[in-house]
Amino acid sequence: MELVGFSAVQGRPIYQPVIQHQGNHWIAYLSHHNDGTGQSLFNPLTGKDEHNGLSIVDVTDPRRPVFLHHIPGPDPSGGGQMVRICSGRDLPVHDNRWYLLRPFDGTHEIWDVTIPSDPQFVVTVVSGLTGTHKSWWECDTGIAYLVSSGPEGWLSGNMMRIYDLSNPHAPQFIRNWALNGQQPGGPPPPPPLTAIPNVHGPISLGPSGNRVYIPYGVGTNGVLQIVDRSMLLPPPYGTGDPDDYESAEVGRLVMSGTPTQSWGAHTSLPLLGMRIPDWQVNTDGNVRDFVVVTSEETSFECQDVRQLTFMVDVSVESRPQVVSSFQVPERSGHFCSRGGRFGPHATNEDLGRPSTPSASYLKRLVFISYFNAGVRAVDIRDPYSPREVGFYIPPTNSTTLQTCGTIHGEMVCKTVVQTNNVDVDDRGLVYIADRVGTGMHILRLTGEAARIGRGEDDHEGDD
Repeated sequence: MELVGFSAVQGRPIYQPVIQHQGNHWIAYLSHHNDGTGQSLFNPLTGKDEHNGLSIVDVTDPRRPVFLHHIPGPDPSGGGQMVRICSGRDLPVHDNRWYLLRPFDGTHEIWDVTIPSDPQFVVTVVSGLTGTHKSWWECDTGIAYLVSSGPEGWLSGNMMRIYDLSNPHAPQFIRNWALNGQQPGGPPPPPPLTAIPNVHGPISLGPSGNRVYIPYGVGTNGVLQIVDRSMLLPPPYGTGDPDDYESAEVGRLVMSGTPTQSWGAHTSLPLLGMRIPDWQVNTDGNVRDFVVVTSEETSFECQDVRQLTFMVDVSVESRPQVVSSFQVPERSGHFCSRGGRFGPHATNEDLGRPSTPSASYLKRLVFISYFNAGVRAVDIRDPYSPREVGFYIPPTNSTTLQTCGTIHGEMVCKTVVQTNNVDVDDRGLVYIADRVGTGMHILRLTGEAARIGRGEDDHEGDD
């Protein structure tokens, strides 16, 4: 992988990059973390110090990104930690606008970003929350799965509030959802779970795929849940009962680990109908369904169980099975002593528009953000033997914040990149964002990774 372009993004810590093709422009929407200091940063476009919120960058020419706008946070806690974009032409509202959905310090909001340099607030979907995070928005139906703290009476931690945002100007609440037991009066967690884990970031396949893949637990106490969408949504959207937290579940994988700490489930990327090249001589089972599950590293300098990315075979949905895993060898860069986190955070979540370079990556490559080990391009054409075919580790720069953690009872601070999340645009470019202010890097594939991405090596392993 090689560097194409870079944006400092005003030195703001970034959670999620989402790249959208709008008319003749390619726009990067970048949700921000609070930097941990409570300080605001200077925005030269306004001449003001602003708390971290959401930045908008034109990446039409990826070699020369242009910073367009920053929507500031309301207070020192700052940050938004997620963003989704839908076109009004795709939504049932069928207008010529572009809409942005973001969580924001106790609310979920919609903005009109038809003119990316001049976003306009539309509506607050829900407010008064104590936690908001990583949501999903179906642009064809408008159904949105909003991750947030639960209503009064729910167990602590995040759950999902499902809304109809088909008309972004008029949100309609549909129902709540979580792992059965988080809702008031719910049953205790079944063994081996000892506590109900929090929802993290759902991915829905919409009405055509009729499945929602929901990860719970992030870095420990993890669960992958497979949900029948039609049974999840009540009438008129489906056949579900809004008070039933059990019947829509069609499969569950409880993560293993060590006797003291299980792995978590931060991201669950579905890759269905994968043809296994070496299995084509078999008369059964040579096309299979998978979910890529990533357990987030949350410790400083390898102070807990080694976190991994798992290939989960969900061909039999009621019995998901881990069949392989991927990790970056620590010794390849002495990453545990570099500082910060070493391990996976998330995979890309782009499912690709048909006939685009990013769609050609689907079922061939996944990209995993790996904190101080940068981003990793992984060949998954044989899901039972994933292998790395490319990587990029950004250098630190003048805006990189120190990462601090307790090692053997003492506070240790080091300056090191922390690649946070990754996205792929329809041109096939890869975008990585740093959670400690290093900025956004735009990458292209080279060599073997590029050939795999184009499908040129798909014949290998067939004989």
